Parts: sequence; C-alpha cells; structure tokens
Amino acid sequence: MPSQTRTLSERLGPVPEPVRPSHPGIAEWRSATAADVDAVVGALTAMAVTDSPEHLPSAGHVAEELALSHIDLAVDSVLGFDAAGVLVAYGLVALDPGADTRAQSYLSGGVIPEARGRGIGRELLRWQLERSRQQLATVTADVPGWSMLFCPEGNASAPALFARVGAPLTRYFVGMHRDVAKPIDRVEPRAAEDGLRIVPFEPALADSARRSRNDSFRDHWGSQPTLPEEWSVMVDAPAFRYDLSRVAVVGEGDDRRVVGFGLVELNEQDWEAQGYTSAYIDYIGVSREARGRRVAPAIIGEVLTAIRDAGYQQALLDVDSASPTGADELYGRWGFVAGTRELAFVREY
Repeated sequence: MPSQTRTLSERLGPVPEPVRPSHPGIAEWRSATAADVDAVVGALTAMAVTDSPEHLPSAGHVAEELALSHIDLAVDSVLGFDAAGVLVAYGLVALDPGADTRAQSYLSGGVIPEARGRGIGRELLRWQLERSRQQLATVTADVPGWSMLFCPEGNASAPALFARVGAPLTRYFVGMHRDVAKPIDRVEPRAAEDGLRIVPFEPALADSARRSRNDSFRDHWGSQPTLPEEWSVMVDAPAFRYDLSRVAVVGEGDDRRVVGFGLVELNEQDWEAQGYTSAYIDYIGVSREARGRRVAPAIIGEVLTAIRDAGYQQALLDVDSASPTGADELYGRWGFVAGTRELAFVREY
C-alpha cells in the first residue's frame, strides 16, 4: 500500500508570496539591513519600556540576531517608518534551522506604544504569518509546523490579536529572581565511578555543553536542537560570563564531557529599571544519563555562589510553568521568587 505520510510542505501545499504590509499611517515599508540595528533597538526599547521595563534589548543581541546565517533580512524582516522617518513597526520571522521533531518559525517585533491601536500591528502580523507559512512550506519532513509568538504579560493588546489569527495562548514562562545575599545551600553531586564533578565553564567545553543542552531539553515544550552557530552566538557574546557559569563533567583531559550546566550572562541595560545588579541564568539542565544524581541542585548552588562572590545582588532566570522536570518547584525550594510572566502563542499546521 502507498504511504499515507505527507511532509509538512505537501500538507501546506502551494503558498503565495507574502504581500508587503500596507497602512495609511506608515510612509515606508522596507526590509531591514545590518545598518538598522540602532533604529531597531530604539523601537524595541520603546516597546519594552511599556511592556516589560525590567528587560530591555541590547544592541549586541539585536546585531547578533540580524546576522544569523539562517535569517535572510531581505525576505524575513520588515520595517515600518512614519512620515517623520521614525521607525514605528518592526517584524522578523525566523525559521529554526534545528528542526528535528517539529518545524518552528519564530515571529518577533511589534509596534511602538505611541502608534498602537491604529491597525498597524494587525497588518504587520498578517505579513509575518504569511512569511512564516512560506518558511514552513519549505520543510520536506513529516513533522508538525508551528508559527510561534511571544509577548510579555504587560502587553495588554497582543494576546487578543494573536488569538484572532488562530494562535491561542499555549504556555507561560515565569521570570524568577533570587537574592544571593541570602544563605546558599551547597550540594555535592553523586560522583560514582565516572568522577562526575562541578567545574567552571571554559571555551574548550562549549560544544560539549551544547550537546548536553540538546539532550537535556529534548522533552521540554518548544525545544528543538540548538546548532553550533546559534550556540556560538550566545557563548561568544560580550554579555556571556564563563567565570559565573558552571558545568558538570565526567572524564579527564580531552575526554571530558559535559552532562550538566548552568550558563550565565549579564544584561547591564536592565539594572536601572530593576533597581539592583543581576546575573541572568540562560540555561540550567542535566543530561538524561546524569539525572537523579543531585546534579541540578549542585550546579545551582555553585552558580549562585559565583554570582554572589562577584558582587551581584540578584540571580534571574525564566522557567516553563509546566516544565516536565518540575523546574519551577526546584527553583522555589532554592529561594527563587516568581515575578513577571512571558506568554507563548502557537499557530499549528
């Protein structure tokens, strides 16, 4: 009998070219270029000041994102300028190159607060969804396709807009913070015969940490493998701090292998609005082979101690409120307190 399986491309069928946004309040729509980083940062900052003032964009992060090789700015981005030449709308659509069990296209950007409520956001989102569908239609594997959108809980209008286009609220990610001046418990992992131990992170272990991340997050919602380029962008960024990061390793010398990690960066642009200095924990995870050996609490204790000893006041992280590993409960036991939430929306194909 012939196979009943159909690739995502076959299921979506022919997809027309996206129609460039059009709105009377926008004098010019065009694609972004690398020269637009400052303008994009300015627009994103204006959005963040209203929606999530404790988490502001940085020029470094924006420049890194726009330079990723899997993003073609000519077709994956759009800028909307008003008659005065002010950037009021920005949209980016990026197909995750690490598709394994699912193809994921990420839609980001938005409209500055002063220009909201006029229909500009609806027109921007229409174009983004058309481009996202076009991206997903290139996937020649029999996997689900997701158009994914995120917004801070402080953005009051986005959730209803996303729901109207068939992207319902799917997940909550909770921002948590912990005062590192409070007592920190130190936990030793169960070493066994493989000599598992917690050590400072170093560049020589970067790719092994990436592989550990891919293994440990494979059962997490919305997670697909991280490829070397994306990982390098993170660990090579000026904000990344090897000295504050810790990994669990087994083996010796060139045979060392990462089986757990707590990776840290500094987002100094956030400190003024936060009212304290902080270090952000990008990832905490444990490879499947090392679970049940107290690796996660051992890493958390070491990372918190490093952040405290470096003179910072708070440790921050984000956690999936429905994590299959119970991470939110673990962090609560370690003194982390829930704060703001980010909302995730998905349109499925």
